[in-house]
Amino acid sequence: MGTIVEDVLAQADWVANALSQTGYKADFSPVSLWEIDRFFDDNSRNGQAVPGGLLSDQLGPRLFSLGAYVGEVIRRNRGGEWIGDDKDPQAEINVQLHLPDGTTCWPVQRIMKRFKNGPLDGIAGYGAGAGLNVGSPPKKNKGHTFRIKSKPWWKFW
Repeated sequence: MGTIVEDVLAQADWVANALSQTGYKADFSPVSLWEIDRFFDDNSRNGQAVPGGLLSDQLGPRLFSLGAYVGEVIRRNRGGEWIGDDKDPQAEINVQLHLPDGTTCWPVQRIMKRFKNGPLDGIAGYGAGAGLNVGSPPKKNKGHTFRIKSKPWWKFW
């Protein structure tokens, strides 16, 4: 095991390959962030892994790898630098991406939120907020939709 930054880089490449082998487009393009949302739609429900799905085993390491991928999509398209404290017992969660404009983001933490909260914490929207051109949501494919279902503004729960 290397430094946390070395782990981020290695895991981003690993998960891109794994995603590609399972039918997701993971080429580090901004548009590929829609595929991460689709991956979560396929493999999680209500903050839980779908039984037998790709998150039903080794959840923590897989979420870390997905966060590394998302951060690398941002870094490779916007520039920036990964910063992590190897002495931090939660380095995998706290690793940061510093962008050239001074923005700091925590892609692994965002992946954890996406898993827990579903489409309301979408990854494509996160990439757009980081300044990437993620394009429009893909058309419905294989029974998937990327439309965010939300409650009317007047419902509080």
